Amino acid sequence: MKNLFNKLRGVERDAVQKPVEGEAPFYLPQGNEVEVFKAAYAKRLPVMLKGPTGCGKTRFLEHMAHVLDRPLVTVSCHEDLTSSDLVGRFLLEGEETVWQDGPLTRAVKEGAICYLDEIVEARTDTTVVIHPLTDHRRQLPIDKKSQIIDAHEDFMLVISYNPGYQTVLKDLKPSTKQRFVGLQFDYPKEDIERQIVKTESGGLDDALVDKLVAAGRKARGLKDHGLEEATSTRALCYAAELMNAGLSPMDACRAALIHPITDDPELVEALEEIFRAHFGDRLSGE
Repeated sequence: MKNLFNKLRGVERDAVQKPVEGEAPFYLPQGNEVEVFKAAYAKRLPVMLKGPTGCGKTRFLEHMAHVLDRPLVTVSCHEDLTSSDLVGRFLLEGEETVWQDGPLTRAVKEGAICYLDEIVEARTDTTVVIHPLTDHRRQLPIDKKSQIIDAHEDFMLVISYNPGYQTVLKDLKPSTKQRFVGLQFDYPKEDIERQIVKTESGGLDDALVDKLVAAGRKARGLKDHGLEEATSTRALCYAAELMNAGLSPMDACRAALIHPITDDPELVEALEEIFRAHFGDRLSGE
């Protein structure tokens, strides 16, 4: 049991990404999101990133943390996430009970940027704990210790979610949304998406990049005709990397863009037709 607790503490420590020297993680702005985020950070206002899966929200935040030279604490939210997972808990160490700070508490104390990714996946009673951090108080109450922590002057809270997944049961309350500065993201414009795919792939041939991005954007049209998830920029980058590693275009597209998002034979065929139309006879295994 003690080893398990030590392992949990190690995982939590690893969640803190310290600033590193060198160039910032690659990110191409789509609008004025960089300027808005810098202004929000200057006033330590909490920020909400909205947009579809794989459109660059997390990469944007990693980029901004590097630009602002701040450590980043990332928490991937899920339905079993409790307030104790964020704030901390008492652990038994030998015959002694010790308190272990959670990732949110560490970020508050250390002046890090705390990123709650896909916040709507967390339970409602869990997200309530962030409210005092998102107004003039900038405080974190720790009920189990009867303690209130004032946030470090450099602390910033950032959340993200995908509006496309909103349901009556999974959505942020208006009272929570209004506590944040909102940044709306979407899949990049075609010319920007080509630059992203080429860079992330390590320099895939321009002709293949053009065809891949054009086919991916065409495939997004199937989201309203059976697909639950659109073809993301991240998935296009995966396909480009596979091509750059030596896979044929169709093999790469099947592995990164078709099989991960649907098991429906008709949708698989529809997607394959789209990619065949763009890559012609550059196929493999057919």
